[in-house]
Amino acid sequence: MLSLKISDLSTAELQNYLQYAIAPRPICFASTIDKSGNVNLSPFSFFNMFSTNPPVCIFSPARRVRDNTTKHTLENVLEVPECVINIVNYDMVQQTSLASVEYSKGINEFQKAGFTELKSELVKPPRVAEAPVQFECVVNDVISLGKNAGAGNLILAEIKLIHINEEILDADGKINQEKIDLVARLGGDWYCRVTKENLFKVAKPVRTIGIGVDSLPENIRYSKILTGNNLGQLGNVEHLPSLQEIEECNKNPQVHDFLKGLVENSPDRELKLHSFAKDFLEKGDVQTAWSILMS
Repeated sequence: MLSLKISDLSTAELQNYLQYAIAPRPICFASTIDKSGNVNLSPFSFFNMFSTNPPVCIFSPARRVRDNTTKHTLENVLEVPECVINIVNYDMVQQTSLASVEYSKGINEFQKAGFTELKSELVKPPRVAEAPVQFECVVNDVISLGKNAGAGNLILAEIKLIHINEEILDADGKINQEKIDLVARLGGDWYCRVTKENLFKVAKPVRTIGIGVDSLPENIRYSKILTGNNLGQLGNVEHLPSLQEIEECNKNPQVHDFLKGLVENSPDRELKLHSFAKDFLEKGDVQTAWSILMS
C-alpha cells in the first residue's frame, strides 16, 4: 500500500488525492449577493448537512490554490450573511459547471450559465428556478481554517425555508430518491449520477441489535463465496432463524427444488449452498439466505 506524508506533497498534489478519494461529494450551488446588490452563483463540493435541529448545512469556499485569493461567494456572505443552497440534478449539471468559471466581480452567473432567477421569500439572494430543491438560508458563522492557499472557509448556513419541485415527490409528499436524479462531484473532471439503476438499500443497524459478524458460524464467516458485504448483511439480524422459520422457507418451490437436488455428502455442497444464499443476499432477502445457509 502506498503511504504518503502530507509534508512531502504540494498543495495541488494533496488536493488531487483528496478529491479523488473523498467522493462522491454533494454539490452546494450557492447564490449570494453583495452589499451593492450584485448576485453571484457558484458551485461547491465541499458541502454537506451537519445538523437537523437546527437545520444547518456547511459549505466551504476554499482559498484558490494557485494564488491564495478568495472567492466572491465568501466575500458576499461576509457582507450579506444570507444565501440560497440550490440542489443540483443531472438536467442542470453542465450549466452548473459553467457557473464555476471565475468571472469578474459583478458578473451575474445566472445569466452566463443560462439559469432563471427566482425571487426568494426570506433572504435577498435569488433562487435557481431549475433546481429541484432550494434552501433559503441565513449564515450564522464563517470559520476560517487558515490563511494559506487551499485553506477552507466554513460557511454555517441555517436553513429557514425549503422549496421543492413537486415533480420529484412521491404519493406521500416525500422526496422520491429515484426521481430527483442527483449528481455528485468526484476527482478532476469526474461526476457521478444517482440513477434508479445504481440505487440500492442497506438496512439501518439502528433498527436492530445485530448479532455481528463475529457471531456467525465459522463456515459462513470464512466462506470462499460470501463477500464482506454479505457477511455484514447476515450479521445485521437479531437472531438466527428458528427451525420453524427454516422449514417455512424451505416450502418455497425455488428453495425446495434446489435443496432437493443437493447431494448430502458432496464435497461442493457447502459451496453450492453459499452461492445460492448469496443470490438471495444480493436481492436483499436476508431471511431466506439465512434459512438456506442453516438448512
